[in-house]
Amino acid sequence: MKEKTKLILGCVLAGLLICALIASITLSAVTLHKVNSVTAALDTESGDTAMENDVVIADEYVIKSTENISDAYKTGDTSDLSDRDKEILDMASAVLDKIIDKGMSPYEKELAVYEWMTSELQYDTGALLVIPETSADCDNPYGVLKYHNAVCVGYATTFRLFMQMMDIECMVVHNSDCYHSWDLVKLDGEWYHTDIYSDSSSGNHAHFNLSDNQMASQQDWNRDFFPAAEGYKYSYAYQNMSECGDIYGIPAAVREMMDNQEGTRALCFGTEITEEDAQLVEVMMQNIQSTAEYCEEFSGLWMSWSWLSTDKGYVLCVSIDGFENGCDEPAYDIPDEAYEKINEAVSESFGDLNTWSDEWYEEDYAA
Repeated sequence: MKEKTKLILGCVLAGLLICALIASITLSAVTLHKVNSVTAALDTESGDTAMENDVVIADEYVIKSTENISDAYKTGDTSDLSDRDKEILDMASAVLDKIIDKGMSPYEKELAVYEWMTSELQYDTGALLVIPETSADCDNPYGVLKYHNAVCVGYATTFRLFMQMMDIECMVVHNSDCYHSWDLVKLDGEWYHTDIYSDSSSGNHAHFNLSDNQMASQQDWNRDFFPAAEGYKYSYAYQNMSECGDIYGIPAAVREMMDNQEGTRALCFGTEITEEDAQLVEVMMQNIQSTAEYCEEFSGLWMSWSWLSTDKGYVLCVSIDGFENGCDEPAYDIPDEAYEKINEAVSESFGDLNTWSDEWYEEDYAA
C-alpha cells in the first residue's frame, strides 16, 4: 500500500514538474516574442527598417506592393485581381500605350515615364483632405492615376509599377527617418536613384538617375539593405554632358544653365582634375551660389553639385532647383487672376496690409 502511495505521489510530482517546465517554455517564448516585437518597433521608429514594402512614411502613408498588377499585365491573366486593381491596371496600361514606342531602350522608357509623371501629376498639398476621393489614395497608384494627385509615396509606388510592368527592375526606397520615399531603378546591371516627387514642380531632371554619392547629399537610407547605386552611364547629367574647357569656365556654364532653366548638367574638363582643382571648384561654386542669391532673377534658385567618376575622368554634376518656385509665387498653383481676387477680398475686410505697416511704424518709431 505504501509503495502504491509513493508511486501515485511520484506521478503527481512528475506531472507538476512537467507542467512547470511547459509553463516556463511558454513564458520564455512569449517573452522572446515581446522582445522581438519591441526590437522591430524600435527599428521602425529609427527608420532603419530592412524592408521595402509595408513601411509607414510620415506616420501616415504606407508603401504597398503592386507586383500582382504588374504580373497580370505581363501574363495577361487578371483573374486574381480585385476590381480596384483591374482599374489600376487599365489606367496604367493606357498611359504606357500612349508614351512608350516600340524599339525604345529601357532608359528611354524610364525617361518617358518620368517626363509623363512630372508633367501630368501634381503633388498633394493637403488642401483637399476634406474631399476624400482626391487625397485618400494619394499614396498609391489608384489615386495617383485616377486623380493625378500624389505625395512622395504615390509617386514612388506608381513609378515602380510602370517599371515592373515593362520588366525594368525597380525598388521603392525610404529614408532613415521614414518621412520621404523615392525609387531605385536598374539599367544594364547598375542601379540609379530617381526621385520624381522632388522634380514634380519642374520636371528638370535634377533627381533623375543619381548615384549614391549624389543622393547622399540630400538623404540617408539603409545602405545595408538597398543595393548600391554606382552607375553613371544613364545619369541624366552624364547623358547631357558638355565640355567646359577648364574649371574657370564653370561660372559661364552655370549661368547658361540658369538662363535656359536647365536642371542638371555634367561638366567635363580637358585635363585631369586634381585635389587642388576640386578645392578651387568648391570655393567657386559657393561664390556662384552666394552671388546668385543677390540677383533678383535667380533669388529663388538653389544649387547642389558633386563629382562623378566616369570614363571621361571626374566630371562635375551641377543641379539647379526652384525655377518655378520664385519667392513671390503663391504656395499653391492658382491663376494670377484668382490670386488678385483673394488679395482684393482680404483688403476689403481687413484693410491694406501695407497701410497697416506704415501706420504701425509711424506710431512706434516716429520722433
